[in-house]
Amino acid sequence: MHVTGWTVALAALGAIPAALTQSRTVAWAWVLGVVALALVDTWLAPPTHAVGVRREAPGSVRLSQSATTRLLVANVGRRRVRGAVRDAWQPSAGASGERHAFALAPGETETFRTALTPTRRGDRQAGPVTIRTYGPLRLAGRQRSLEAPARLRVLPEFASRRHLPSRLVRLREIDGRTAVRLKGAGAEFDSLRDYVIGDDVRTIDWRGTARRGEVVVRTYRPERDRRVVIALDSARLSAARVGDAPRLDASIEAALLLAALAAHAGDRVQATAFDRAEQARAASTGSRIVAALADALATVEPSLLEPDWPALVRLVESRVSQRSLVVLLTTVDTSAMDSGLIEAVAALQRRHQVLVGSVEDPELGEMMAGREDADSVYGAGAAARAMLEREAVATRLRQLGAEVVLALPDDLAPAVCDRYLALKAAGRL
Repeated sequence: MHVTGWTVALAALGAIPAALTQSRTVAWAWVLGVVALALVDTWLAPPTHAVGVRREAPGSVRLSQSATTRLLVANVGRRRVRGAVRDAWQPSAGASGERHAFALAPGETETFRTALTPTRRGDRQAGPVTIRTYGPLRLAGRQRSLEAPARLRVLPEFASRRHLPSRLVRLREIDGRTAVRLKGAGAEFDSLRDYVIGDDVRTIDWRGTARRGEVVVRTYRPERDRRVVIALDSARLSAARVGDAPRLDASIEAALLLAALAAHAGDRVQATAFDRAEQARAASTGSRIVAALADALATVEPSLLEPDWPALVRLVESRVSQRSLVVLLTTVDTSAMDSGLIEAVAALQRRHQVLVGSVEDPELGEMMAGREDADSVYGAGAAARAMLEREAVATRLRQLGAEVVLALPDDLAPAVCDRYLALKAAGRL
């Protein structure tokens, strides 16, 4: 005789009256009955190895954006399976709707989707997939966890890309592709035109003037196919939080925006992240540099080490032989006097044009405005001293010939790009 799950369950229910007569209280009898039913339900639940799973995750997603992963659940057994599955990810992956119920006939497959909204950049790893099968009464069941490896690379947000269109307009003006032409901008000869009042007399082309019988001047366009080397300091000071994010994140935003702008300008870009050694590297041409740089910097995290500036100088010199724009995205403060930043800038400035970009802490400005009580006055004095010391270091860097940009986290990327455009317009690259 075929014994079904319901038959066994009813038999267990029939045992309850006997328990009632033997137990001292009705409560204990009901407990024994429920336990008996749960044990029977567990015994009748399909085995978990009858369920197979497979994950499919997208390769990457930008921070603050959402992605969807797919979990394929298949019934590889001979019985119908009812249960639930949990598609687990580490907390910073921001998984939502990761629990799914299923009822599968033999050989049937169902696809479930889990939404991921990551809260941190880097590689977000998937956790185990937990499978639970239920018995006919759904009082109990069987459960196990399976390893189904998957990875989602969370790229930097690149929120600063909103500044790119306005900088491209400025680049086209400098490059002479619009109606606006800057006088004497750049260093590559473009054409001759008639002299107008206000032109620099040094741009007069005397041979052309002699041929035409009228005073003409030379116009220039910015140099193209130049080298831009971006170096991000990922050492100890980059871990300090400014606002809601580490300093390193603001440097990454500046590096991405500058790389995108330089690629549109026809320059060759390569980037590196370093502390005591190189942590990431990207080099490409055209628009591909932005994707390559975002992928390379996605997993870079600040380290609690001092930067090795002499090693960075050797690294730059080994990779670029011609004059280049070297952009150092680091922290300008009094520690630069002892860390070797001054000496590194001096060494690089001999052959290249150096631009140093640093994040300012907005809390210093807020502290300087404090005059409510004695503590706030002392805080204002400390903030003023810190800003004076930082400005002294910046002045020393400028005396070496380097360009220095100090800006708030949201303003660093556009400020660095504006200085790059100014250097390009002046023909100093």
